[in-house]
Amino acid sequence: MAKNLVLVESPSKAKTINKYLGRNYLVAATIGHVKNLPKTKLGVDIEDNFKVSLLNIRGKGEIINKIRKLASKAEKIFIATDPDREGEAIAQDICDILKGKTKAKIYRVLFNEITKDSVKKAIKNPLEIDTKLVDSQRARRAMDRIIGYKISPLLWRAIIEESGNSLSAGRVQSVSLRLICEREEQIDKFIPTEYWSIIAEFETGDGKILQTKLYEIEGKQLKIKPKPEMTDADWEEFLKKNFAIDSKEKADEIAAGIKKVNQFYISEINKREQKKNPPPPFITSTLQAVASRELRFRPRRTMQIAQSLYEGVDLGAEGSTGLITYMRTDSTRLNTTVVEEARSFIENKFGKEYKPKFPRTYENKKKNVQDAHEAIRPTNLKYTPEFVKDFLNPDQLKLYTLIWNRFIASQMEPAIQEITTVSVKGDKFVFKNSGTVLKFDGFLKIYNINGNSENGDEEKEEAKLIPLGLEKDEKLNLRNVIENQHFTKPPPRYTESTLIKELESKGIGRPSTYALILGTLQDRNYIEVKDRKLFPTELGKKVNDVLVKNFPKILNVNFTAQMEDELDLIASGEIDYLKVMNDFYNPFSESLTRVENSLEKIICEKCGSEMEIKIGRYGKYLACTNPDCKNIRSLKANNNSEPDYTGETCPKCGGKLVFRKGKFGEFIGCENYPDCDYTEQIKLNIKCPKCGEGDVVHRRAKSGRMFYGCSRYPDCDFVSWKKPEPEKTDSAK
Repeated sequence: MAKNLVLVESPSKAKTINKYLGRNYLVAATIGHVKNLPKTKLGVDIEDNFKVSLLNIRGKGEIINKIRKLASKAEKIFIATDPDREGEAIAQDICDILKGKTKAKIYRVLFNEITKDSVKKAIKNPLEIDTKLVDSQRARRAMDRIIGYKISPLLWRAIIEESGNSLSAGRVQSVSLRLICEREEQIDKFIPTEYWSIIAEFETGDGKILQTKLYEIEGKQLKIKPKPEMTDADWEEFLKKNFAIDSKEKADEIAAGIKKVNQFYISEINKREQKKNPPPPFITSTLQAVASRELRFRPRRTMQIAQSLYEGVDLGAEGSTGLITYMRTDSTRLNTTVVEEARSFIENKFGKEYKPKFPRTYENKKKNVQDAHEAIRPTNLKYTPEFVKDFLNPDQLKLYTLIWNRFIASQMEPAIQEITTVSVKGDKFVFKNSGTVLKFDGFLKIYNINGNSENGDEEKEEAKLIPLGLEKDEKLNLRNVIENQHFTKPPPRYTESTLIKELESKGIGRPSTYALILGTLQDRNYIEVKDRKLFPTELGKKVNDVLVKNFPKILNVNFTAQMEDELDLIASGEIDYLKVMNDFYNPFSESLTRVENSLEKIICEKCGSEMEIKIGRYGKYLACTNPDCKNIRSLKANNNSEPDYTGETCPKCGGKLVFRKGKFGEFIGCENYPDCDYTEQIKLNIKCPKCGEGDVVHRRAKSGRMFYGCSRYPDCDFVSWKKPEPEKTDSAK
């Protein structure tokens, strides 16, 4: 029996670590958290200093018993859960379940990367559990539970939702929803402003064509009207220093004036060099944002793939090996030894001119950065994308290549561009054009930044190349004047990538939470993704309206960011758990009391007591709070909207059948629900093309994607992503 027990979260991580430690170590996995707050009650004792009550997770009994049995025979126990708040909390939970079950000394070890050297070094230098980090996690969990537990029932009362959605509120989730809804409001209220640009085409004496854009008239620069709602007085003041072309009449007038000018000449030719510095190595938020933009990966998918690369991949003869450092980090710090290895790699691969004189370092721009971990980088430069490509699946290879290229690029020389600006003058008119030539590619040799905006910004004139050989004071002939009409565009909708950037810039959430936030909003049907843009659903708008109206301070961007800062201060030991919880709960409690008193109570028609919303087997329903009264009734009785009847009667109780929405889409149910639980699927009047007996019905996969199947499932296993065509009758053929 091995003397030393190492506990990690996942089996794949256990497999990789076990390879490095040898016979005296047994590595076992907890399969994630082993304790959690109770499902059926708050689990946070507000009266007793916000003490949390954690229970063993149902279904984890066998794993917990196995861990206790292994621990009882071990001499030393090393808890090697992930090196972050959640991992520290799991480590504490493991200690708690082992209390009194083992005489072994328990240590905490941290792996920023799962390689042979880092694993052995961590085992030789064990630590104690960081109780401050545990307190920080407990505070975050307690805040989220209080908000969800206290606000969600109020949401149910304010929004009588027939769809079966489990309405909920979350501290960071609700602020993210607010940002998306506010952006949608800005788009709805946006008033386009008309503006015009004027392009002039000139010809040199030797036949070269130079295309330019009108820039200035009589010393005033051409501008777009800054704001549609600008007052007339402000507009007049603006036009004293600038000019705008806001109508076709004005564009025609200016174009006519240009055509009357007798002589044009090149008044200036300016050339300047511009350095384009490489981006820093990835942190969690930038990895999710760039993978979303460049690889079309959802944040949740990005983190799943990164987790697999961190925990270890079987590299054949090399065995299971961790390929990247820990992927939940907001620090751009890099290991100096690895940086020197990268510099040698750059010189050998690309040449001396691509290696900077000194190593490149990057400052963390955010305050309260958790600097315990490095930036995300490859663990070993031996494992190039070419080396590992045969051992990775396509998505793993794409993400690993992105991480590899970004890391190497971060240590390369800047790219150097030469920007040439040509000014053409004629009478009171000045035209300009700028062109860019890449003189030295630098880091772009390996990491080419995608310059295409995904935000749908203002359309820009197509850049035209500047001919070679132009000279100052050279005379030009006017060939053509082109008038182009434009309209300002509303602010762009968020994509998953840009929302992550926005949350990060405002200090909302942490690296480990972004993927979860976006996933929760979609799972709750508060938002939907169309063409990679985030749209609030009608339900999402309703929820946001209720939350903003009733909890304006608690679900405020600044307040949420302040709470995130205080969680960080708990972790650093600068503030304690109780103060942070009081800072959060006191204003929250005041808002909660006010809202509870303002919402209309639902009264039991049998005894006059207040009714409350409960969740049963078939969803939410109303139940009387009087223990002597057993009255329950459907929530639809309190919904002002008229149910959509099918015209059929329920075969079970004789009531009317109505269309409903549930977790897996639309279905048909009885109007007398929950007293009658009859349901049936909505048929599409298309016979199953496989068995010819059943009807084709709409279904939803676990992933959320809709598909078509046979109503006789499992007797008939027909499935299709595409809607089958109905059979044509003879008359239609």
